[in-house]
Amino acid sequence: MTRMVLALVLGVAAVLAATLPAEADVLLIEEVRQADKMQLPKNGMSKDTVRARFGAPADMRAPVGDPPITRWDYNGWSAYFEYDLVLFTVLHKGHVIDKN
Repeated sequence: MTRMVLALVLGVAAVLAATLPAEADVLLIEEVRQADKMQLPKNGMSKDTVRARFGAPADMRAPVGDPPITRWDYNGWSAYFEYDLVLFTVLHKGHVIDKN
């Protein structure tokens, strides 16, 4: 009887452990889908255009490297520039996931 209970508990634990990574993948996919719907700067936009559409950044990092790469931080995302043009925009970790 004890062996049957132990086998049942181990089986349930194995099933639960196998489903946890799948749930995490689903959350990541949903986060990417939500990010696609957000209004963010597009590659090639100028700094002036970004400032006009999104306002002043909360923080501006100094240029680094050659060519100079600059980062502007906004609430929930950051824009990276090479010289005066947007290279890419990234979301801050977990920004689009509703915590409620």
